[in-house]
Amino acid sequence: MTLEILTSDALSAVRHGFFTRRGGASSGVFEGLNCGTGSSDQTEIVAINRARVAAAMEVAPDHLVGVHQVHSATVVTVDAPSEKKQKADGLVTSTPGIALSVLTADCQPVLFADTRAGVVGAAHAGWRGALDGILEATVDAMVAAGADRASISAVIGPSISQAAYEVGPEFFETFIAEDQDFTRFFANGEGDRMHFDLPAFGLYRLRAAGIGSAEWTRHCTYADPDRFFSYRRSTHAREADYGRLIAAIAL
Repeated sequence: MTLEILTSDALSAVRHGFFTRRGGASSGVFEGLNCGTGSSDQTEIVAINRARVAAAMEVAPDHLVGVHQVHSATVVTVDAPSEKKQKADGLVTSTPGIALSVLTADCQPVLFADTRAGVVGAAHAGWRGALDGILEATVDAMVAAGADRASISAVIGPSISQAAYEVGPEFFETFIAEDQDFTRFFANGEGDRMHFDLPAFGLYRLRAAGIGSAEWTRHCTYADPDRFFSYRRSTHAREADYGRLIAAIAL
C-alpha cells in the first residue's frame, strides 16, 4: 500500500505532509506506518517506515530530524542532522535538505512555514505543551532565524477532537487557573466530566501569536482507526502499546 500524505494549500510552497498510518510495514497494534522509535514495535520495521517517509520528503533517512519529545515549550534550531536527539518539542530550520518531524498519537502536530524568508518549523503540542507555550516558542524561534511573524503560516494536523477528549475537573481547573476565558474551550460532559477542544485551543494560541494564518486539517485521530493512531483509543481498547504518526516539513 502506498503512503497517504495529507497536505495543506497554506504550506504548498514547501514539501510537507501529515502522514497517516497507511502504507507502512508494521503489524499488530502498530499496523501501518508506525514511526515511533519509542514504541515497542520492532526497531528494524520502524526504520523501514521512517525511510519511506524520508523518501517521500526527498531527503536521506538521517536528514529526517526529530527530537526526544517531553511535552515542553523547548525549541531547537537545526542546522545539520545529528544522531543525538535533544529533549524538546519544537524544531526550526532555514537549511534546505533537512526535514523536521514530530510524532503524535492524539496531540497536535503543527507545521509552520515562512516561504519568503525560507524558514520552516514543526511542533508537538499536547495540552501541556500548548498551555506552556510551545507554539509561541516555535514562532519566536522562527523569527530569530529570519522569519517575518506576519508571514508565517501554521497548520495543525490530525489531532483528537473535542467530542473524543473527555477530561476531569482537575484538568479544567489547571486551564482556568491560567485564564478564566479558557472556559470557552470546554463543553459539559456526563457528571463532572468535560470535553476539551485541543485544536481550537491550538488555533487560538497561534493566532494570538500574531502569525499570518493558522488552520486545522479537521481530522480526528480517535475517530478514524483506519487512518490514524490514537493513544486514547488504544488505552480504551486496553492495547499494550500504540503507534505514532509522523508529520514533516522541509525547504
